[in-house]
Amino acid sequence: MIKLFDSHCHLQDSRILKSAPKLIKEALDTGVVNFAVNGVSEKDWHLVKEMSDTYPSVIPNFGLHPWFISDRTPDWLDTLKGFLASTPSAAVGEIGLDKGSFGKKIDFTDQVEIFSQQLRLAKELNKPASVHCVRAFGDLLEILKSLGPFPCGVILHSYLGSAEMVPELYKLGAYFSFSGFIMSMKESKAKKMLKCVPRERILLETDAPDARPKLVDSKLEFFIGSGVSNSKEVVIGEENNSSSEENINHPANIHHVLAYVARLLEMEEKELSELSYENAVRIFSYEGSKLVQK
Repeated sequence: MIKLFDSHCHLQDSRILKSAPKLIKEALDTGVVNFAVNGVSEKDWHLVKEMSDTYPSVIPNFGLHPWFISDRTPDWLDTLKGFLASTPSAAVGEIGLDKGSFGKKIDFTDQVEIFSQQLRLAKELNKPASVHCVRAFGDLLEILKSLGPFPCGVILHSYLGSAEMVPELYKLGAYFSFSGFIMSMKESKAKKMLKCVPRERILLETDAPDARPKLVDSKLEFFIGSGVSNSKEVVIGEENNSSSEENINHPANIHHVLAYVARLLEMEEKELSELSYENAVRIFSYEGSKLVQK
């Protein structure tokens, strides 16, 4: 069986939290052996920690997402440091910058400051950071240059940036993680960008419950996430995503991302699965990590 590592997802999301045990089991049954679950605000960090304590396959990440910086408490950074100190297996994330239709409503100077503080923390603690970037790659590159390089790695999750930016980001320690959102790009542009990414920096993810693949491989089973809640909280992902059950992504659908990316790279799926798994293990192996057994 192919072995895969979902390098970025949100199984603590209110839309699927109740069904997370079922989703994890179903994904494990298909060969998805690890899930990097990313917290996004002070309100859900405890859920990520609980999930990590319950499931050996879950790699916890704690971070303040740019969409939620306006809701932070005065002690948010100390709280974050506390979660990271009490959870040695945790990485930093999801953090980042956003000038998209939702992000542009949030003060960008504030975004930059919160993002920079968390990047510095990741570097200080020798941990990787999982980064969200929407329409702000120029700003991202400038910040990474000013604070980097990042020898422990920076995961550019659901990367949709240009091929031209890949070399500079690579030099700073970037890994490039691809989700179903890559299927929204023009195929020729996606192919050009993918072929610029060094193979040792390719990761695969689902961003579940978001980024539901649009182009699915007919040879593979397609999974529908279940357990949608009626929560009115802002959720991560495309702002125009419906919260209806048929639009909820499942971590097992990483197989469709694998098939699509492998086709564009003209690689065998098994080769890409092994490569992306090894890359994920490398970046998530640090002191205290679940992947480093002492």
